Amino acid sequence: MVNQVNKGQQGSVYNTPQNKVEQQKLNQTQTQGNEASAKASTKAAADSVSLTPQAKQMKSLQEKAERSSGFDQQKVDELKQAISEGKYQVDSEKLAKNIAAFEFDLYG
Repeated sequence: MVNQVNKGQQGSVYNTPQNKVEQQKLNQTQTQGNEASAKASTKAAADSVSLTPQAKQMKSLQEKAERSSGFDQQKVDELKQAISEGKYQVDSEKLAKNIAAFEFDLYG
């Protein structure tokens, strides 16, 4: 039954001098592999990237947009007041042209 555990492998599972030498060789091989991996990581860390002026401008605009609230509260208040007082007039022709232009841009 013990022979079936080893399935024909030569040698013993005990800590013999030969097994210790084989284990040391295996550990050394693994250590060398880890060192090679570490060197590759160091080399990859040394790579650099340069951004184009357009990318820098895009980053700047993105940061500006993130700082912005997204709308002009003063303008919103003025429009609310004009609507409530009945002073706000909608130019239906201009609105129709803008809707048509938007749909053309959207759907082609």
